[in-house]
Amino acid sequence: MTDSAQAATETAAASPKGGRITAVTSGKGGVGKTFVTANLAAALARRGERVLVLDADLGLANLDVVLNLYSRLTLHDVFTGRTPLDDAILPAPGGFSVLLAGSGLIEYSRMTPEVRDKLLDVIQRVRPRYDHVLLDTGAGISDVVLFTISLADQVLIVATPEPTSLADAYATIKVLASTQAPRPMRLLVNQTERAGEGRTVRGQLQQVVDRFVNVNLASPVKLDHIGDVPLDKAVRETVQRRQLLLEALPGCAAAQALVAAAAKLAG
Repeated sequence: MTDSAQAATETAAASPKGGRITAVTSGKGGVGKTFVTANLAAALARRGERVLVLDADLGLANLDVVLNLYSRLTLHDVFTGRTPLDDAILPAPGGFSVLLAGSGLIEYSRMTPEVRDKLLDVIQRVRPRYDHVLLDTGAGISDVVLFTISLADQVLIVATPEPTSLADAYATIKVLASTQAPRPMRLLVNQTERAGEGRTVRGQLQQVVDRFVNVNLASPVKLDHIGDVPLDKAVRETVQRRQLLLEALPGCAAAQALVAAAAKLAG
């Protein structure tokens, strides 16, 4: 485990109890991670849960675009002391809260000690207020992404059946397993085209993890497949309109799949 991840784990263990923190990550960009995060938050809120989504893609944020929110107050303003934390937490469509990040801010391309401490402070302050805090991480395995994931109680990997997505999902799992403390690691497969495809994807990933990662671990990684989100034209339509799928077309197949996945994520 890296020094920063170890410090985060120890600090989190000493912090007051609160809601469950889930890091939603993917390795590869363009797999629908932010779309999934926002709609899972809406599904959890429908269950009566208090939910906060924190846009942890600190330099290339796009949660505001997905939710069609416009705010001049972001996590950057909280970090710099320009605004109180409470003023930067906004209500979102779907009945949950959001804490947006800035975009195009090069100072967040690296996890400096100052940014690390400020992010950890924000997490510790919001955790007691919510039942679930979803961290929408950036793509890849940069130090910013890895530190953010180290703050979570569980990890949700979002992947598609495409070979490039599976390769990057495996790389992410391998790095997390070898550098961070063991935690539940869950898998949601997006954009599936046939029934059972997600189970096949999970089996392929688990086989490679067992062969090349788990042989060196005291606590083997077991991927918990929480569901598939099928290819659905409703997704494209609502994304283009900047609407939550669960708000605009709650009866479509993809929306129903996300509701089922949220129930497993909360369990």
